[in-house]
Amino acid sequence: MSLTFCNLHFTQKPEKVVYVSNALMKSLNLSGKKTIHLRFGRDRVPATIKPIRKAGKHLYLASGIRNLMNVPKRGSIYLRNLQNDEVQLGPLIGVLSDGSSSSSNPFGSRTGFIKQLLREGSRKSYIYAFTPRDINWQNETVSGYFLNESGSFFRRTVPLPDVVYNRLPSRRSDFSPAINQLRERFIRRKIPFFNWSFFNKSDIYKLLENEPTAGRYIPESITNPTIDQMREMLERHQFVYYKPTAGSLGNGIYRLTYSPKRGYFARYRKKGGNALLRFGSFNSLMRMLQGRHGKQLRGYVVQQGIRLIEIDECPIDFRFHMHKNGNNQWVVVGIGAKKAGRGSVTTHIKNGGSLMTPEQALSRNFGERAGEVLQQAKSVAITLAQAIESQHQHLIGEIGFDLGIDQEEHVWMFEANAKPGRSIFRHPSLRVEGKSSVEHILEHCLYLSKFRKKDSI
Repeated sequence: MSLTFCNLHFTQKPEKVVYVSNALMKSLNLSGKKTIHLRFGRDRVPATIKPIRKAGKHLYLASGIRNLMNVPKRGSIYLRNLQNDEVQLGPLIGVLSDGSSSSSNPFGSRTGFIKQLLREGSRKSYIYAFTPRDINWQNETVSGYFLNESGSFFRRTVPLPDVVYNRLPSRRSDFSPAINQLRERFIRRKIPFFNWSFFNKSDIYKLLENEPTAGRYIPESITNPTIDQMREMLERHQFVYYKPTAGSLGNGIYRLTYSPKRGYFARYRKKGGNALLRFGSFNSLMRMLQGRHGKQLRGYVVQQGIRLIEIDECPIDFRFHMHKNGNNQWVVVGIGAKKAGRGSVTTHIKNGGSLMTPEQALSRNFGERAGEVLQQAKSVAITLAQAIESQHQHLIGEIGFDLGIDQEEHVWMFEANAKPGRSIFRHPSLRVEGKSSVEHILEHCLYLSKFRKKDSI
């Protein structure tokens, strides 16, 4: 197989002909060939080759070919020379999401990010966004959203993509029977699909706690704890976090504290503010939790509390945004340090937290050793990503880790997110990393769709 980059043009001639420059003929090993099969997505049509004298690598599609294959636009694109004189245009990248009926803002709050992906990706691929309802499985086509040069969306019907990047926004839709069926349909057609779905906290903890290289970074965690287990955890660790297995953005999390002299305390988020309750006994604390979440305490995890490094007596943790690169290797692309707001149970920005660079946070705690501590945390993040991938049965290309560092410099993993938010990239010092994140997504799409030369980055 040979892979090359070329300029694609359209011509109004009605024949089923492709006009190929001499340099492109040579690059694709087509010299002397009279016909090829041209492939775009899953569409495949025969075409006559006509060489042309033009400097550089150029391919002209006659309208008879273009209309059969629904090629959406001209521009720079990859060509793969496959077996049996088959040449594939691409890659055709699909970004799966959901949203509103607005033509200018079709993906709601994710529209800006999707536009960024389409803007960057269109320089070397055919990339479009789509929703589940845009797929015609019978015809194996998608009514996709493309981006024009002025930054506006336009719709084109194109074949099913060569690779799917899943950014469905909600757990409810991600785990619905309809989306499960959608994923399976892509897999049956051997179309790579990443990231498969949101992670479940308890599944990730179970997956990692017995993994020899990663288990030492996981705080003690118990899913669906009994009342006796809650009591034992509080007595052993003095404070714990009690959080929903399928939660996000810090919603529904409690920080529970036990002091032999002062009693029991519960911090949590309430109506946009931070609440603190004191209880004279363990049983009264449990009655409150059971009143809110049921007697069986199902759907929750109790997790060992960690004494994190602090700034101004406010705990600090870190969001590590991980990507698979174009060589299918895990790399750390962006890191944001999150400082908890006063009295907040979490460091989430929406709950009063603030964002800073990791260098700013670590230098306040470790001085000249900040770089060494950060390098160790990066190594741990890669170890954790590799461990999750090795135990996970589906493709993962992106993970967001919430990691903490204690005063002894030990790194702890609190959360792993398969579809991490991008709020850290709003920090002025992390905008370059935000652009790099998009580039890594696209490079991994090239890798999965086999439109990438090995070790080219």
